[in-house]
Amino acid sequence: MRKITAGLFISLDGVVEDPQDWHFPYFDDEMGMAVDAQLGAADTLLLGRRTYDSFAGAWPDREAAGGDDAAMGKALGDARKIVVSNQDLQFTWRNSEQLRGDLVETVTALKNEAGTTHIGMSGSVSVVRQLLAAGLLDELHLLVHPIALRKGARLFDEGEPIPLRLVSSKAFATGVLHLVYAPAASTLTGTYDDAKTHLPQHGND
Repeated sequence: MRKITAGLFISLDGVVEDPQDWHFPYFDDEMGMAVDAQLGAADTLLLGRRTYDSFAGAWPDREAAGGDDAAMGKALGDARKIVVSNQDLQFTWRNSEQLRGDLVETVTALKNEAGTTHIGMSGSVSVVRQLLAAGLLDELHLLVHPIALRKGARLFDEGEPIPLRLVSSKAFATGVLHLVYAPAASTLTGTYDDAKTHLPQHGND
């Protein structure tokens, strides 16, 4: 079974909207390697329409320009790109297609395709939410920036709790935290009476 990973730039207060307006000052070699490991290595990309439009409007030109980001542009261009949208779409970026049918059923079939390469996602917040709720997302890569934006759409909306377990964590020199989560089997339970046993015991003077 193939693995689906999603990568998101996110602020300290959970905002994921318009990262191009606030995350670039924190982009360094460490973040570049993290993004490449999660997204650049995928041979299939699953993208929401807005994210796809943003990518398709920039990466083909960057690849053609032959600059420092041309290699990433080529990797994204060569990847199979599946776009989630209810609208009829016309594509100019190579290897692009529209997801047909039910999202959960189609993504389940994608995961069951033969192969060991993974399926990558970037942004596409509404799709990430749906796959998390359906238990289809294998890893959630959060690049948590040390800034509180105080406005904008956040990753998690109202709904049922989604239990996660921490797979790995790394602090970058910029103060960004790279946190990788995977689904957890169940939500933890406990009460204050359970927690208080872990408080330090101080003797009375």
